Amino acid sequence: MNKIELLLITCIIMAFVACSESVSHEASGNMPTEDSLVSRGKYLVTAIGCADCHSPKRMGPKGPEFIEELALSGFQAGNTIPEPDLEALKNGWILFNGDLTAAVGPWGISYAANITSDPTGIGNWTEENFRRALRHGKFKGIESGRDLLPPMPWQGIGQLSDMDIKAVFYFLQSTHPVQNVVPSPVPTAAG
Repeated sequence: MNKIELLLITCIIMAFVACSESVSHEASGNMPTEDSLVSRGKYLVTAIGCADCHSPKRMGPKGPEFIEELALSGFQAGNTIPEPDLEALKNGWILFNGDLTAAVGPWGISYAANITSDPTGIGNWTEENFRRALRHGKFKGIESGRDLLPPMPWQGIGQLSDMDIKAVFYFLQSTHPVQNVVPSPVPTAAG
């Protein structure tokens, strides 16, 4: 073997080693940290507007304002909603209560869930339960559970990537826990 062949083989081996180290570093670099998952999840929850329905609000000078200490805790146990306008419902309207945490429509009355880290929210859910709830619209992510009701847009949110769903789950698990047992939905008389 001459010097050029030896040099060429050495270069190939060095390139191979460098590439394999680069690939292993890239692969490990692609695994997000818990902090980066929480950060991405916070971004997604904010951008998607989860708090619009899942956070109680009070009326301020410019309309509804989030009640920070109740963020993402859903319709508050013990609250009531006004009697719905049946004529509006007959004419195809879907109605929300004043803080946008309850909705009335052809399905009946639905209440926004507590999605904080408290056990009365999603604090004791597994990531798989969370994924199933978002991908398949199942209450508490239980395969045999009832379907999630409108206005929960699980069909669209369920299109998030697995990594984005993981990030949202990690963020919600990091939230301030708010103890709040949300009432069960009320089906229509026909349902």
